[in-house]
Parts: sequence; structure tokens; C-alpha cells
Amino acid sequence: MRRIGMLTSGGDCQALNAAMRGVVKTLSYSGENVEIYGFLEGYKGLIYGNFQMLTGKDFSGILTKGGTILGTSRTPFKTIQEPDENGLNKVEAMKQNYYKLKLDCLVILGGNGTHKTANLLRQEGLNIVTLPKTIDNDLWGTDMTFGFQSAVDIATNAIDYIHTTAASHGRVFIVEVMGHKVGWLTLNAGMAGGADIILIPEIPYDIDKVVAKIEERDKRGSRFTIIAVAEGAISKQDAKLSKKEYRKKLEKMTHPSVSYEIAAAIQEKTGREVRVTVPGHMQRGGSPCPYDRVFASRLGSEAGKLILDGQYGFMVGYKNREIVRVPLEDVAGKLKYLDPDATIVQEAKLLGISFGD
Repeated sequence: MRRIGMLTSGGDCQALNAAMRGVVKTLSYSGENVEIYGFLEGYKGLIYGNFQMLTGKDFSGILTKGGTILGTSRTPFKTIQEPDENGLNKVEAMKQNYYKLKLDCLVILGGNGTHKTANLLRQEGLNIVTLPKTIDNDLWGTDMTFGFQSAVDIATNAIDYIHTTAASHGRVFIVEVMGHKVGWLTLNAGMAGGADIILIPEIPYDIDKVVAKIEERDKRGSRFTIIAVAEGAISKQDAKLSKKEYRKKLEKMTHPSVSYEIAAAIQEKTGREVRVTVPGHMQRGGSPCPYDRVFASRLGSEAGKLILDGQYGFMVGYKNREIVRVPLEDVAGKLKYLDPDATIVQEAKLLGISFGD
């Protein structure tokens, strides 16, 4: 009998259920007896022993279902080794619940912070297998994360809809796309949606260059401009600040986000009407796209195979169009930034897209 724990941690996204289904189906069809313990609300469930026994029926019909049937929460890595409000040692509590249930392995689905904690548990002696979940596509060790393509589709759809009203009114429209630290989502959605300007964290922008692009389009007879802005986009001026100085600046900022700050600057410099649209958490929601359904199923299947092989301490990743096993210690604590000199960026520039640099 194999006893497998499973949890989803951090922000939700599409295909979490598809990935878990892939794990369970692979284990079930192996012919071995398996018990699945689903921890509720991420690491909280593992800390406080809040779980449900799950059967194959629980994973039936969830391939197309968004969100996560286990629920999720954010448990920051920076506080994971601090006692909770009642003095409970959270790491020791997770270990005790793991051993109390006599688990053979813990399958963890999550992003960057989730993987830091997963690696810590590995270092503490637990058998861990992880799956790369994030719409930001910023996990080290994998070319792709599930949830990313679905989010690209949604953000692209938002830009598509904005195009018609922007063209009708001759306005500048900003669509704010998720991505605090990396620009993969904004770049791909911006290119797919035909954005004229794309602003991402890895390429600090000059507002005068942004204005110049808008004026260039005006001279060419284009009455409108679409700007895709990552929520973590930063100006060249702000990029020179220390982290502490930049945090202070954000605390004093009167605008709801960087997109509104950019909009105000454009209006002041050009006199043009600027509108901001923020799809927000819509980008995490809804049914996974067909690509993510297949991709997450493949990753889940490989995770199941890792368990059957008794191979632990790995994240299931995707490299050069192949599913691969990546050591957890190589993943934890590393972000996969978008290289400003990447070929996709250069190709976008050849298409006339400005990055404000």
C-alpha cells in the first residue's frame, strides 16, 4: 500500500486539477493499492493536519475544472520557520503529520515560494515530488509552467476586446497584465494581442520613449495605441533606486498601480485620453485551455512514475519539448527572468513593438 499526500499552495491557476488527476490516474492504473491524502488549503493543511481521504472518484471529471479541489493559501517561506501565533513550530508540525499518516511521498503543486518550502521539507528528510504551477512562467528549471498558456489566452482576449473600443475612440489604452517580477505573460499576451508597446520588469522604460512611440503612430495615421504593462513594470529612473528606496516610493504612490502612473504621465505629456483596463484575477480563473490540459496531464503522469520508481526530491519540468526530472535543490529560490536580449524580444522589436527602452 502506497500512501500519498497531496497539496496545492500559493495562488491558484488553471490545470491544478488536471495535474493532480494525472498523478492519481498514473498511480491507479499501475495496479498498486494507493491511498491519497489531500491536504486542504496548501501548507496550512499539512501544518494543522487538515486533510481528506480521496478516491479515484474525486479526480473524475476535473480535467477541465479551474481552481483546485483541495483549496489553496499563501504560506510565505520567509515565515515558515517562525512559530505561529500559538507558538507552534510549523516545520516540525508538517513533519509530524507526514509521519503520523505514514506517508510514502508528498506531492506539492506550486510556484517559486512553494518550491522553497518543498525543498526545505526535502532537506528535513521527507520524500517530495513537485509540479510547476504558475501563470507567471517564472520557475527555474522548466521552460513552461502549467497555467501560463491559459493565462496568456485570457490576457490576449482582454487586449483583443480593448482594440475595438480603442480604435473607435482614438484613445491610448493600457492593459495591465499580471507579473510582479517577470514579463513572460505580458510579452506573450502583448505580442498575441497586437500591442504597440510592451512594458515588462526586466526592461526598465523611459516614459519619453513611450510617448515618442505614441506620437510616431499618430503621425502614421494610427488613431490609437495599445500598451501592455506588466504590474511589475519599472521606469529607468526607479530602477536606479535601491530596493528600500523603491519600496518607500511605492508606499507613497497615490496611483492604484504603475499602469495608472504611466497613464497620468502620458496624459500630461500628450494631452491624449488614456484608459486603463486591469483583467486582474480573471487571468488565473476559468477552465484550462487545451494546451494546459495536455501539459498538466503529462507532468502529473511523470510525477506518478517518479513515485512508482521511488525517485524523490525532484520537480517534474519541461525542457526542449521533453518532460524532465529536475533536482529540487536546483529549483528552489531561483526565478526564471526574461532575458532582455532574448530572440523573442528582438523579434518583437523587429515587428515595431516598443519596450520603452
